[in-house]
Amino acid sequence: MLEVISPELARRIVARDEQPGDDWHPDYPFADELDPLRSLAAASGTEPVFTMYLIRRQSDNLAVGGIGFFGPPDGTGTVEFGYGLVPSARGAGLATEAVELALRHAADNGARAAMADTAIANLASRRVLETNGFVEVERRAALVYYRRDLV
Repeated sequence: MLEVISPELARRIVARDEQPGDDWHPDYPFADELDPLRSLAAASGTEPVFTMYLIRRQSDNLAVGGIGFFGPPDGTGTVEFGYGLVPSARGAGLATEAVELALRHAADNGARAAMADTAIANLASRRVLETNGFVEVERRAALVYYRRDLV
C-alpha cells in the first residue's frame, strides 16, 4: 500500500508525466502535496526511510494520496509526518491504514514518538490520528497538534 517516492518519481508526479505502471488517480497529486513533492524533486539525495510515500488503493492499485515524514527523528527520537488522500478516496479507512503502516515503519527504524497536526475543523483527519493512538497535546490558531509514543 505504501510506495517510496524517489526524487525522480516526484519530478514526474509534479510534471504529471505518468508512465505505464504509475497508475495515478486523475486527481493526484492534490494541491497540498505539490510543495513537498517539489522539495523532494529538487533534492539531490534523500533520506532513505523518513521520506515521502505514495498511498495505493489495493482494490484498483491507483495512487490516491501520499504520506511523508518531515525528516528523520530529532534528538528525542520524535518524527513528524503528514498525509492526505484525493477526495474520492476518503472515508474508506485508507488514511488510517497508511498512518498505521508508516508508524510501524518509523518505529522499526528508530523513531520513538510521532507528531502530526491537522486543522481543528478537519474531524476526519483528527479521527484518523486518534484511531491510531494519538493524543491531542496542543491547539494553536486553527491547528490541533497530536503526539503518540511508538515504543
